[in-house]
Amino acid sequence: MQTAIHFWVTGRVQGVYFRKSTQDTARNLGLTGWVRNLPDGRVEGVACGERAALDQLVTWLQNGPELAEVTDLCVAPESTDDSVTSLRDFEIR
Repeated sequence: MQTAIHFWVTGRVQGVYFRKSTQDTARNLGLTGWVRNLPDGRVEGVACGERAALDQLVTWLQNGPELAEVTDLCVAPESTDDSVTSLRDFEIR
């Protein structure tokens, strides 16, 4: 069963390949969705897929790529409406 999460990552997460690394990790896990930088310095994203793969992504997000310094991670359930389930890839916005 497909489910989805919405996440926000705080810390030194911009300018350290966080979005690209998140995209690569999500694709390797078979997830769809998107990730983007926010003006306040956080990274935001939505991921859709199997619960076990989402759990693995959340575990990865707690640290991110090597140069990142994650200080906070907020994860919330996301609606699985057509805007989420119709995505066929994991994109950087």
